[in-house]
Amino acid sequence: MPQTAAHIKATIRFESKAYEKITIRLRKDRLDPSGLSRASIQEAAEAEGMSVNAYVLQAISEKMNKT
Repeated sequence: MPQTAAHIKATIRFESKAYEKITIRLRKDRLDPSGLSRASIQEAAEAEGMSVNAYVLQAISEKMNKT
């Protein structure tokens, strides 16, 4: 069943109040020396049984708490 315009607006309103967003840009042509791609991150997250969001948040948390 398709979402109504009102439902989409309500979702956007809720997300803007509840979440902060960070944009990460990955090069499609793989010229980035890190070799990261959307697919490689997705595969790594799935291998850990995690969503991409949870995987990235855990990686950031581990990096920030490293001393």
